Amino acid sequence: MSNPTAFPMFQTDITKMLADFKLPGVDFEPMIAAQRKNIEALTEANQLVIAGVQAVMKRQAEILQASMEEARTVASEIMVPGAPEAKVAKQAEVVQTAFQAALANMKELADMVTKSNTEAANIISKRVTEGLDEIKTAVAKASKK
Repeated sequence: MSNPTAFPMFQTDITKMLADFKLPGVDFEPMIAAQRKNIEALTEANQLVIAGVQAVMKRQAEILQASMEEARTVASEIMVPGAPEAKVAKQAEVVQTAFQAALANMKELADMVTKSNTEAANIISKRVTEGLDEIKTAVAKASKK
């Protein structure tokens, strides 16, 4: 949106418009406040998810770098002259170690993603609960009038 005047509907202040709109028996202020809280909760949850994705990507890069270094070391160890039996044993050991490291790395990354998603879901869940409580309070208040 390089030209904000191209979309005049986005220039309208919805909260001001709703505040100016008067409907007997309806208080728009709590609804506006609730929507503001909803947007804040979604923004916070999105920020957590983005931070989680960035952390996972950073960790993946670290794992890749460590794996490449390990592969270089192993390749140089296997290339030295020696008995074929010793080389086969070394290769089997390397494969087993690499497999165990890959499983540990996958678990670590999965745990990171799970933690990030759980934190974001908790924020949304908390806001939904708060929103339902706000609705109950508004209905109770309206029924007293």
